Amino acid sequence: MKVGVLSDIHGNRVALAAVLADMPPVDGLVCAGDVVGYNPWHADCVDAMRGESDGLPEDVPWPEEPVPTVMGNHDRAVAATTPFAFNGMAQAGVEHAREQLREAQLHWLRDLPDERFAYDDRVKLVHGHPDDPDHYTYPDEFGPDLLGEEDVLVMGHTHHQHHEVYADGIVMNPGSVGQPRDGDHRAAYAVLDLDAMTVEDRRVEYDTRAVINAVEDAGLPRKIGFRLTQGR
Repeated sequence: MKVGVLSDIHGNRVALAAVLADMPPVDGLVCAGDVVGYNPWHADCVDAMRGESDGLPEDVPWPEEPVPTVMGNHDRAVAATTPFAFNGMAQAGVEHAREQLREAQLHWLRDLPDERFAYDDRVKLVHGHPDDPDHYTYPDEFGPDLLGEEDVLVMGHTHHQHHEVYADGIVMNPGSVGQPRDGDHRAAYAVLDLDAMTVEDRRVEYDTRAVINAVEDAGLPRKIGFRLTQGR
């Protein structure tokens, strides 16, 4: 069984579309949070993860079913359940998302859990860390001690793509679809093979200029768009 693993889409419909078009055949998808924030297509990205593709570009293989997703810190801030300390760019994205999302989309964000299990509980999804959803768990903190009963732990939040395979299972971060910060500007995702217990880290080019233009048209801080060209 193969699973497409996404995280930190951050309202970047252009990058998400490129990832879905690039993805090899998989049996399903999971998402480690932060569907919204920063970039201007919050509603479209929420609908994609909800499995509601009506109104989205027709030439993209959008998910046909809801994607198992956990709540990221930007998701939580937009849903207004708990605060998070944001810089100016992030706060602008939160406010833009609140203005754009319909009540049904906000309700979906509010209902996202901090952790969830998928694929017969073999895969555990969190955003930051199993013990703290807001902790940035960078690759140097990866270790088998992060694993519980699950075979695979999926984390997001850092926007750094990495995975490690241990005797007890896999710890992985697929990287960020919509705003990579590991020095590679290309959209990041991963393909998890639960039969072979392997991970394929994947990157795909997308039209960053289209996102930069959309960021400016939306009145969002220009740096949100230009940092996409630098992977930071």
